[in-house]
Amino acid sequence: MTKSTLGVLLLLLGCVSAFSRQPPRNPAGQAAAGRNPAGTLRQIIPGHYVYSSATYNSGIIVTSEGVIVLDALNSEAVARAQREAMASTIRQPVRILVSSTFHNNYSKGNVAYADVLKIGHENYRTDLLELMQREKVPAEEQKARLPNQTFRDRITLHLGGKDIQILYMGRAHTRGDSIIVVPEDRIAYLSELYFADQFLFITDGYGLDWLRALDAVEALGADIFVPGHGPIPPDPRETRQGLRRFRQMLVDVRDAVQKEIARGATEDQAVAAIRWPQYEKLQGYDTQRETAVRRLFQQLTGKLQ
Repeated sequence: MTKSTLGVLLLLLGCVSAFSRQPPRNPAGQAAAGRNPAGTLRQIIPGHYVYSSATYNSGIIVTSEGVIVLDALNSEAVARAQREAMASTIRQPVRILVSSTFHNNYSKGNVAYADVLKIGHENYRTDLLELMQREKVPAEEQKARLPNQTFRDRITLHLGGKDIQILYMGRAHTRGDSIIVVPEDRIAYLSELYFADQFLFITDGYGLDWLRALDAVEALGADIFVPGHGPIPPDPRETRQGLRRFRQMLVDVRDAVQKEIARGATEDQAVAAIRWPQYEKLQGYDTQRETAVRRLFQQLTGKLQ
């Protein structure tokens, strides 16, 4: 990141911090320590939390100078409920929202963070804007959901004595996924690069790139990997094994499709032939099996660039 870009980032951060001392109120006025009707707030390790609503996870990094949130989830109501839970438990102002996936279920909640600096990869912004224009989202909502700051490779924030790295690992679940790593605490927030105990969702994904991204993630030296979906074990260090199981799923998908291509199958023939019995009980398998075959087939044969 250039010095000029960093200057803009710091200026924006300074401007929004004055407005982020108190979160917007939940319209229902309902909040409790760590719990509310929309989801549950859980401490992973000191200074690190996850807010879970249904199968969706939002990462929360707490420093002495404020809070950084990864992903605002699927609605303004859920995002406001999360902010209420953080206000009653963490009691630090939210300074920054980092967004990873442009899909509605991870970007509609951005509306509840109008008072903080919003950061996303440049491809995230492009794809989110295209989605909202296609869906004819009102201009005011578009503005509220789009990031204020974009980046290409990485941004390192220095807050509360911690180095907080916002990284782009390449195409994976989408073209513009971001992750957050806190090296000092050996924790990585992976958003939808990692589905815990669920089948991969790959409608806009790139399976071969996704594997490379996961290899790069493993090389970061973290002990804890926070998934965008699914449970976190009581011992969060067990997420490393979960991440490796998820990576193996991608390998199994790739290898099965490659085998069908090698025997001369068409895309439709590959869809008809390929099953993964070891994953058929996982959430998302029935809806995403065909999509996974087609996306990998198209990428392996050069149709998907």
